[in-house]
Amino acid sequence: MRKLPLVLALTALLLGNAAAADKKDKAPDEPRPDAALLHPQASASEGSVAVEGQHIAYKAVAGTIVLHGKGDKENEPTVSMFYVAYFKKGADAGKRPVTFIYNGGPGSATVWLHMGAFGPRRVVTKDDSHTPAAPYQLVNNDYSLLDASDLVFIDAPGAGFSRLIADDSDASKREQQMKDRRKDIYSVDGDGHAFAQFITQFLSRYGRWNSPKYLFGESYGTTRSAVVANDLENEESVDLNGVILLSQILNFDTSIDGSDQNPGVDLPYELALPTFAATAYYHHKLPQQTDALEPLLQEVEQFALSDYAQALMQGSRLDDTRKQAIAEKLHQFTGLPVAYLLKADLRVTGGMFEHELLTDNGDTTGRLDSRFAGPSLDPLSKEAEYDPQSSAISSAYIAAFNDYVRKDLKFGQDQVYHEFADVNDWGFKHNGHDGAVNVMPDLAKAMKTNPDLKVFLNGGYYDLATPFYAADYEMHHMPVQPTLMNNVSYAWYPSGHMVYAHEDSLKLLHDNVARFIAQTDNVKKH
Repeated sequence: MRKLPLVLALTALLLGNAAAADKKDKAPDEPRPDAALLHPQASASEGSVAVEGQHIAYKAVAGTIVLHGKGDKENEPTVSMFYVAYFKKGADAGKRPVTFIYNGGPGSATVWLHMGAFGPRRVVTKDDSHTPAAPYQLVNNDYSLLDASDLVFIDAPGAGFSRLIADDSDASKREQQMKDRRKDIYSVDGDGHAFAQFITQFLSRYGRWNSPKYLFGESYGTTRSAVVANDLENEESVDLNGVILLSQILNFDTSIDGSDQNPGVDLPYELALPTFAATAYYHHKLPQQTDALEPLLQEVEQFALSDYAQALMQGSRLDDTRKQAIAEKLHQFTGLPVAYLLKADLRVTGGMFEHELLTDNGDTTGRLDSRFAGPSLDPLSKEAEYDPQSSAISSAYIAAFNDYVRKDLKFGQDQVYHEFADVNDWGFKHNGHDGAVNVMPDLAKAMKTNPDLKVFLNGGYYDLATPFYAADYEMHHMPVQPTLMNNVSYAWYPSGHMVYAHEDSLKLLHDNVARFIAQTDNVKKH
């Protein structure tokens, strides 16, 4: 697998877009869409789930909502967006919270949060090693979020069963129409607007305008959440009760992926260092192995933003003696050889660390969850060439959902479920600005215009895709008044990017999110 350019590397935040790298644009003379895409679809079913001993009967709806253009194109269909909604039976819709849930990518389906975290059924995978091939086990999800909220799992445009729509009667125009769709929707702003439009249409269709409302986004889904929260608050007059962020990235200048292609910006190295240390701790690669992780992380964080940051800031002015001392300290925290650290000029990207930590065994660590490891594809490579965590569990999730959606939800019998949309041409321009995406101002504006909005940030210690300390740094640099920072809460877990892939962490995540919803749904205040 070739090394991704920086812009593409930054988009690969959930399970990567490498699977989409070889896809081609559709051929000319784009066919008209299936008539089913032009109209909302719905398949209803019923079920029950036991959540930590509580029995919950629910109605499930698997279906689509058709989005349209704006202005003089408001009757023109643009996207058929697929969702699965779970409604608790017997609940008062006006008081029952509803949470809109999505994964990231950008362009990822929401199979991961659905089948691994909060849906009523959960696929069983190995904790930190490769899950054997089928048959896979689908079990009652003891930690479904249905005890706290109705749930709406949404697939991004082009992913899952969601599809872009080109419906011009002129075949020659449909090709251009589809290109326009891709340009408009496969972008930071277009994606956010699509999700905001989906949510408002969902509220109307199911009569949920007066329900407490929450966004739950993972990975690029946190980027999306900032945009969607701002769109809903300030364009649609929809105040949210809460925004829940998992494995956050709001400012792409903090990403450790491809940071060597952005010289002069050293912040990613400093913010990834605690995750490097956590990974070395987990794999027993620290020169002086400690008994507890959290005290180690506190020490590393202090070093990262003091001595290490000051050394990197000096650039070529850093003298050899000081450089040697910093390298030796980095060795103590990461387990990487001093000689390697010096050769890397004290700057190790995520891919370099993943490849080098276990190189003596010929192994590569996971990116999404660095507790995982697998055989290196090329022991002489500079960086990791695949993600062992993604390879370890993806088949189980995809197989489980494809089986579940057709047998239990009665949807998609003759359709193909796409794990990822083809978004290699993703538009990173945001609010008219090029360069690294930074949606911190979007979330800040949503918090300012709705000063009661609560934000809950969650992350895993072993996440090298969106390191937890980078997320913490971003949140503490939000351009909001100090009093509004009291609306933000935090939780960290001994897991990776997909915190829920570790069952003990899934329970903690469920309990924390359920408590957050109960504390912010405003039901008891009326």
